Amino acid sequence: MRFLFRPPAAEATGLLALPWNEPLEQWDPDLLLEVPQRGISRHVVRFVASGSHVFALKEINERLARHEYALLSQFEEEGLPTVSVLGICVDRPAAQEAILVTRYLEYSMSYRWLFSSPRAGHSAEQLLDTMVELLVRLHLAGVFWGDCSLSNTLFRPDAGALAAYLVDAETVERHRSLSPGQRAYDVDLARERVGAELLDLRFGGLLPEGIDPIEVAEGLPPRYAALWDEVTHEQVFGVEEQQWRLTERLRRLNDLGFDVGEVELITSAEGARLRVETRVAEPGQHRRELLRLTGLEVQERQARRLLNDIVAFRAHLEQKTGRPVAESLAAQRWLAEVYQPVVEAIPRELAGRLAPAEVFHEVLEHRWFLSEKARRDVGTAEAARSYFATVLPQTPAEVTTPSVRAGLSPDA
Repeated sequence: MRFLFRPPAAEATGLLALPWNEPLEQWDPDLLLEVPQRGISRHVVRFVASGSHVFALKEINERLARHEYALLSQFEEEGLPTVSVLGICVDRPAAQEAILVTRYLEYSMSYRWLFSSPRAGHSAEQLLDTMVELLVRLHLAGVFWGDCSLSNTLFRPDAGALAAYLVDAETVERHRSLSPGQRAYDVDLARERVGAELLDLRFGGLLPEGIDPIEVAEGLPPRYAALWDEVTHEQVFGVEEQQWRLTERLRRLNDLGFDVGEVELITSAEGARLRVETRVAEPGQHRRELLRLTGLEVQERQARRLLNDIVAFRAHLEQKTGRPVAESLAAQRWLAEVYQPVVEAIPRELAGRLAPAEVFHEVLEHRWFLSEKARRDVGTAEAARSYFATVLPQTPAEVTTPSVRAGLSPDA
């Protein structure tokens, strides 16, 4: 057998003792982890732990495994929203298929789990918007999916919203740019697959009442067209408007979660023409700013929510002291006095059910709810205690036992 792993290679050393010479279906259950939020796969997929990391193992044709390994490696380096690949195992005995190893996407959920879990509370419209955003991001990067569906997508909570990630790249093709025909094919295929998947949920009794699978699926192409136009259209305006129009366009793209590359502004007597190169590399504007101020690495919407809380905390400090407070000082005090106490108060048995930044966001939401009900500000500490007692326990554990036996840390 041959193993090929990407850096850091240390992650792979604990996996080498696994029975790679045996079919995945025959592996001892004691070596495996149960992931309740996983979706349905047409391949044999198993989950294992090594140290504090969890990995997904997928048995597929060697040609497809090498293709997917190369593409996912490239996508990760570019910061595209896809799962992270660790390596492949090929030349297995008895002409067995290869095994592709990817890092488990922490706090991720399948669309089936989102609809079947009473805790999730995400609508079909929200799921569709998230998927459309993923498709636009991939198309901007010249990625032709060729198998766009809810089943091939994972979703992560992001400050009350969702972030989508490509999880299956077997059919993916990479080009310098996509033609309108290629994009239209991907969108039409997504429409068909989403409709079929939602109908499947309806037949299984998992789709909430009032959701029409066909109507939802038919809404995908216009949503895609609107977002694609928003991030790629060329603007024409008067020369005297160019400064604020440019600022407005860049801010709008950042608010949508896209980065900006080269900006081309052509002026003439008739007016100004603005072309903006839209890019999708992460982290986004708010993630970078939060990382600079606090050292926290979170998702984009989470970063925006945390930055807003820092602004409010800074205003509180200035009102309390009667003098200006530097942004960096306010951020560090917020980290030590507001954020970390909440994260450190998460009960051990509930640790790892949501990302710490998502827990903090939900505590803020819970504080608002409690304050509205009590008609007073209940405070973050009181809101956190209530949240840990009544809300967070409803979120299932991300990876179930035998995680401890496999060496998985509580917050992995």
